[in-house]
Amino acid sequence: MSPRFVRGVGNALTNILTITGIGLLLTYVFILYQPTFGPGAIQKLGWQSWDVIVIGDSSDKPQTTTSDGHTSEDDKTVDWWNVTKPHQAVDTTSFPLDIWAPLLPHDAGLAEIIVTHCYASPYFFGDLCAPRSTPEQDAIKGKWVRVPRNLNIEAGYASGYLEMYYRRTRRQDVNLIDDIRLLPSGETPSPSQNWFKVEKSLRAGRFKAPPLFMWYHLGKTAAEMTREKKADIVTELDVLFGDDRPWYGFERLHPPTFRKGEPMVAVWITYRKGVKIPPRAPPLHFSRSGKFKILQVADLHYSVSQGTCLDTPKPCSNSDNLTNSLLMRTLDKEKPDLVVFSGDQLNGQGMSWDPRSVLAKFARAVTDRNIPWAAVFGNHDAETGATREEQLEMMKALPYSLVERGPKDIHGVGNYVLKVMSADASKTHLLTLYFLDSGAYAEGLLSWLGFAEGSDYDWIHEDQINWFLQSSASIDHIERPFHPDTGKDLATIWPRQSDQLTPVTRKLAKPNALMFFHIPLPEAFYKADTDPRTGKTLDIGTHGLEGPGNAKHNGGFFEKGVLLAKENDRRNSVFMPEVKVVANGHDHITDNCRRVQGIWMCFGGGGSFSGYGKIGFDRRHRVYEISDYGETIRTYKRTEEDEIIDSMMLAGRGAPAF
Repeated sequence: MSPRFVRGVGNALTNILTITGIGLLLTYVFILYQPTFGPGAIQKLGWQSWDVIVIGDSSDKPQTTTSDGHTSEDDKTVDWWNVTKPHQAVDTTSFPLDIWAPLLPHDAGLAEIIVTHCYASPYFFGDLCAPRSTPEQDAIKGKWVRVPRNLNIEAGYASGYLEMYYRRTRRQDVNLIDDIRLLPSGETPSPSQNWFKVEKSLRAGRFKAPPLFMWYHLGKTAAEMTREKKADIVTELDVLFGDDRPWYGFERLHPPTFRKGEPMVAVWITYRKGVKIPPRAPPLHFSRSGKFKILQVADLHYSVSQGTCLDTPKPCSNSDNLTNSLLMRTLDKEKPDLVVFSGDQLNGQGMSWDPRSVLAKFARAVTDRNIPWAAVFGNHDAETGATREEQLEMMKALPYSLVERGPKDIHGVGNYVLKVMSADASKTHLLTLYFLDSGAYAEGLLSWLGFAEGSDYDWIHEDQINWFLQSSASIDHIERPFHPDTGKDLATIWPRQSDQLTPVTRKLAKPNALMFFHIPLPEAFYKADTDPRTGKTLDIGTHGLEGPGNAKHNGGFFEKGVLLAKENDRRNSVFMPEVKVVANGHDHITDNCRRVQGIWMCFGGGGSFSGYGKIGFDRRHRVYEISDYGETIRTYKRTEEDEIIDSMMLAGRGAPAF
């Protein structure tokens, strides 16, 4: 053979081996080596030859349980409303360090605490007793921040103003507080390293009160801390008045600085460690079977104290706690999808003088059960130490709250809309919930002088009417009755439409709507409609025992707003009202539903032992049970004796004809 032939064969073999090697390398890199499904997935070598390795075994997959009790083994089948979204990123570096803001999720720690006692009011004379500082100290540890919560408020003005100050810093080289204790005179923390005593007693100014001192422990600097340790630093101080639960994310320091005694309440220092972001409510949605339930809680009238029972067969104390127990029983029985507090959550009348302490407890039965909730304001909510705007910001910061501020350029606080969607992937808007602020008291001489109870009630104003009509006009029409998209579901998941929907002609119309506000309209006491089939008056329940509770002035909301908002089904020339139910509170021993010109006007009835009532008239809560994907509305009341009374159909199949 010639050398040229041998050289040619060698080059060919080299090329073949090169191509084969590159192919094997690519096969290893892109198939065998990768932990993905592919031709070599089940044959990848294990620690012994030819072990079969299963990638993505279903037994190791995390399972998600939805609110309907459905378990998902595949992320693709997780219900759209049940996907846990991460909390919205917050730029904590933008938070002010020199302002007391307990609702902000501060992650900056405290570096120093001082307690001052002053007889000059900081609210009228300025911060005359503020601790001294220097620009250098302010630059290192932060400026002094006053916690505007007088620890001596229950001891009277003669005891002076006892308040806490702290420094907050973002510097990485400053030791931060990671523990706080309250100890009587003569006692010290053990072990004693890095503990510092606040020199002023937390009971200064009170005659013969045994001293109680605050001690705080300085831990490592922020630069030296792990992420877990940073979550354990003290980030905020607050004060709780009364013996109920502190604000979400805060803990009480024992013992109280002021002991409970009639008619005064206990005073507690509370603190928060790390960042405690309250859980958010999932989007409101119907169940797969087309149901949605609302529980209305009317007129709690909670106070800073635990309350005193009114109009009960036997005298009792701790009325707020008894009411909370009643509400818990109702929640456990009814299992609502939404709870609506329809006003007068606070008692006012000088008994809810610290709204923050009252708001910390009023919704706890609901939030403990992870139930979304909404609220409107009542007239007594305005008789407290915080404005409606301030109270609303507090409520928004509670777990599972759906409360919204609403437009700032119209009357009231808390005019907003919530939408309830379908459970299928279409997320169709099936039910509208309107919330309005019916105000408190009309402006006049008596209200200006502070005698609110002697003045007339407020009403829904023209700009609110215009806002409602604009909101209603923005609602898209849907094809009704609604049929869920069953294309991706098994037949057993969705029930047959023939079992669920009223056999009526399909139409294009806005979804049905319910409306909530506190003070009733005058029309709630007008002559009721008559059922054209039976001739009976459409008015069921107890009404008028305390007289009409509406305002004397009428802004015309019923005629100019509610009656004008139609479903707009022009195809069938049927002009049904969009709002099927107007739900009110305010009148505790009025709990009827009365249809006036096609609109049901329903009262919640008193649901609290802390508000006035009548012996023989049980406390109660109203339920709205919406079914058939929003077409049918049924209501009833559950009493303190666990009786269901006055069940009636308001819309849909079985309801009185229009």
